[in-house]
Amino acid sequence: MTRVKDVPDIHFAPARGARIAYQLFGTGTIPMVAVPPAAQNIEAAWERREIRSMLERFGSFTRYLVFDKRGTGASDRSLSMPGIDEYVDDLRAVMDDAGIDRAHLFAQSEGGPMTLMFAATYPHRVHSVILVGSAARLGPERTAEEREATRGRIVDFCSVWGTPESRAIDVFAPSRVGDEDFRTWHQRYERVAASSDSLRDLMFQMMDVDVREVLPDLEVPVLVVHRRDDRAIPLAFGREVAELVADSTMFEVPGEDHFLYIGDTDAVLDEIERFVTGAVTPRDDVGPTTARITTLGRFAAIIDGREVETSEWGSRRARTLLKRLVVARGWPVTRDELIELLWPGDDEVDKLGARLSVQLSAVRRILGGGVVADRQTVALDLGHVSCDIDEFLRSVDDDAIVEQYAGEFLPEDRYEDWSRAIRDEARSHFTLAAHRVIDAAAEHGDWLRVAEIARRLLDADPYDEAAHRRLVDALGAAGDATGAERARDAWSAALTELGVEPNSA
Repeated sequence: MTRVKDVPDIHFAPARGARIAYQLFGTGTIPMVAVPPAAQNIEAAWERREIRSMLERFGSFTRYLVFDKRGTGASDRSLSMPGIDEYVDDLRAVMDDAGIDRAHLFAQSEGGPMTLMFAATYPHRVHSVILVGSAARLGPERTAEEREATRGRIVDFCSVWGTPESRAIDVFAPSRVGDEDFRTWHQRYERVAASSDSLRDLMFQMMDVDVREVLPDLEVPVLVVHRRDDRAIPLAFGREVAELVADSTMFEVPGEDHFLYIGDTDAVLDEIERFVTGAVTPRDDVGPTTARITTLGRFAAIIDGREVETSEWGSRRARTLLKRLVVARGWPVTRDELIELLWPGDDEVDKLGARLSVQLSAVRRILGGGVVADRQTVALDLGHVSCDIDEFLRSVDDDAIVEQYAGEFLPEDRYEDWSRAIRDEARSHFTLAAHRVIDAAAEHGDWLRVAEIARRLLDADPYDEAAHRRLVDALGAAGDATGAERARDAWSAALTELGVEPNSA
């Protein structure tokens, strides 16, 4: 089963007879609210790497809220699709429930008109409006005959929505027409985004939406981003908004895909980040290629050969979270267990879920990924991250085991219950192998090797009588009488601590 990387919790905002589903995430401090297109599903969207990458980029410079419109996605599926006025009220309800007083509004496609209407109605709650592949109206003015023909095309389009005959990719992502994997996934996504009947009713409403009248009086800046050959909403409609809004910026990019997450997404996101924050944060073109976790003798994360400094983690909790995932060795750990580990005794469940997502984000940032999660569990992706403890416990060569054991597992966490079992397992794995190596060395009269391994055994367990005896005998056989005497004294001291008579040594 393929796990989906960490998906933010879904919250529900009450909004006049319905619940509106939304997610709130991101490490930025600037609030941004994403107004949805015709139909989406905020939970299922994270399955697709292109969408997830886009969302994580938004979350890197904003506190990002995304929601499903009433009647679609994870929101309540009402019997009839609401009009634009109800959608405006729903947007306000979501912001209220999330505690967002004012935000940058980001709208794609059909979400544009309701966003512009909201900005005209509640300017005190809007920092700016960003339209991508959108407009104040979604179609040309039509005669009665043209309207009827358009309705017929809508019926045909919606009749195959979510089926193998769906034409959504042909219209919204023409550059991916030949990608059968993407097409198959999107057909399933369509089914969880909206029913064909709901989509048909929504598209009928979209035919008549036109909010151009409010544009000259808008009091907030507007960024209009449009691909020049967009098949769904023509470039001319985007330019129209820029011409009618006093404080507007037009950014045209090449391409024909309507979906933002397809095509040159980075160029668009760079422009949005610059518009919102005033600058674009430099980013490496390629993320880390190797990530290794050291746990034997000490804890360290080594990325592309460089050890991550403690200050780079940003939080002790992020380090603890990664350690706990390492202990699980790729098996999933429940979110509830991780929350209790990081915030013991805290019962603010809703807030803690969001805080856990922040810590997971920090771990993924350090590792360049490496964490997979669903709504119940989190696990380390051992296909992306290598761990010394995993390799050590799987080793069957005695000499390799002795060589790999650099010390106690996570020594700074030796008193934590969650680390005890694997620490004991690692010590036992080393001890059994080390005694076999000593036996083999003794057979060959390699007394220096025997003494070396015996000392390492005693570092791991000062009360290992067999190791004490081997060390004394090896030093004596090697002609080191003084060393042998000191080793015998240490053996006697260990026996005394155990309450055993020293003369038994």
